Amino acid sequence: MGRRIRWLGIIMVLCFGMVLVQLVNIQYRRAPALAASTQNPRNLAANYDNQRGTILAANGAILAESVPSTVGSFKYQRTYPTKNLFSEIVGYDSHIYGLNGVEYQYDSYLSSHAQKATTLGQLLSPPPATTDNVTLTVDPTLQTAAQTALSNVASANKDGAVVVLQPTTGNVLAMYSSPSFDPNPLASPLTSVENLGRLVQNTKDAEGFTPALPLSYTQIFQPGSTSKVVTSAAAYDLKPALASFSAPVQACLKLPDSDKQLCNDDATTNPCGGMMSEMLPASCDPGYAALGLALGGDVLAKQADMFGYNQVPPLDLPNVAASHYPTAEDFTPPNEPGLPGVAYSAIGQQDVAASALQNALIASAIADGGVIMTPHVMAEVRDQSGQLVTSYQPKPWLRATTQSTAAQITALMEAVISGGTATGAISPSLNAAVKTGTAQTDINNQTDDWMIGFAPATDPQVAVAVVVPYQAQSASGAAVAGPIMNCILATALGDTNLEGVPTACPVSATPAAPATQAAVKGASGVATAAATTTRHPRAPHARSKG
Repeated sequence: MGRRIRWLGIIMVLCFGMVLVQLVNIQYRRAPALAASTQNPRNLAANYDNQRGTILAANGAILAESVPSTVGSFKYQRTYPTKNLFSEIVGYDSHIYGLNGVEYQYDSYLSSHAQKATTLGQLLSPPPATTDNVTLTVDPTLQTAAQTALSNVASANKDGAVVVLQPTTGNVLAMYSSPSFDPNPLASPLTSVENLGRLVQNTKDAEGFTPALPLSYTQIFQPGSTSKVVTSAAAYDLKPALASFSAPVQACLKLPDSDKQLCNDDATTNPCGGMMSEMLPASCDPGYAALGLALGGDVLAKQADMFGYNQVPPLDLPNVAASHYPTAEDFTPPNEPGLPGVAYSAIGQQDVAASALQNALIASAIADGGVIMTPHVMAEVRDQSGQLVTSYQPKPWLRATTQSTAAQITALMEAVISGGTATGAISPSLNAAVKTGTAQTDINNQTDDWMIGFAPATDPQVAVAVVVPYQAQSASGAAVAGPIMNCILATALGDTNLEGVPTACPVSATPAAPATQAAVKGASGVATAAATTTRHPRAPHARSKG
């Protein structure tokens, strides 16, 4: 009996010791982290019992603000006056699902925080906590044009994305995706958990896209013939001897290490070839596939990386996806996709996949003499008295091509409008340079329809990428993305001379308001949904229709 009592005493002492260890662990070692945790109810209450900073567009329009709450237990509630127009950029502040978008990225400014002491008096008596206001680079006029243009896509499937950049600064002037979502229900204390969960995590439209994961920068698609810009740059930059490469005129190209052929669209009546000055405007698939094989997989992979493939673009938003281009090792037999993959990658098919943001950066690189500026949405932060806290200073991200190469590719892209695949699709008065892309997928023979470009070609003010995925096999980048490109460029440049050229939105008869024009000219300046990058299934033997 005495032995059992001793063992029981030892066990009780050990248990008491474990309790003490855990108490010390919680009270001392973990106390700072627990006190600062966003899951701490005290911090949650403090966040919603204090007014949060305002998020503004470039022209001063309010995109997010805190207003006194009339329901629930919190003093303030976040509201989003533009609803779904800017939700993929601004994000949301939800007491259930946390923060996303700019609300997450710049939370340290927007939330209540201690002010820096600037005087001796403030050192002795610290000033009260405050919040800052964040002004973005985005232009509401361009953003609305993008929303309207996507809603006017002729097919029933209106999913797509538009990204508009200022080439010389990296300013994001517009970035809109469909499907989108209204963040106001997420901020409401009355919305049911079930509805919020479906919106943020589980809701998918008919094409399988989740509104809270924007198509513009979290999803990637086969870029099709827009990749011929990258292939052209590889010839000019990395193998200058192939700058005068001339492909034989043919309808199909026999692929190495394969019994397959890569054929041009409508191969029976549409053979093509020649030099790049002939092939890029016509978007010649067998010719560019032959050029890709002459360049080699290592050269193509190197040039793609120079444009930002296989890297996460440094956009100041969460969940940005990296675009994919096969590596030199992938192109080396017997690895996949091997030598046939070199041909397909040269025309943006098979294992190549890009986001709209990535393709906008490619257009921006050509527009800015080969330099890709760091993309960003924050222009400046000011305190409640209007004093500047910080502002964004433009800086290069990558050197994609030489200035000479960018100039030569610009001339090729201008010819796409004057005598190539975008003839009649883009207004000559815009003085634009573009490249179409129609990637054939293996999903019910559907296409991903693209157009990238910039304008004016002689003095680029905007660089644009448009993608409209899951379109009919008969669709094309020129027919589907062309009217959207027309709309965006005309809106940005204030050009209304678009007679006889299709546009997907009404173009204002007058240029944008002064504040909007300033944005175009470059004035000033995670508790989130699961970040799953969707990549289109590859189409091993597909054609790219230009």
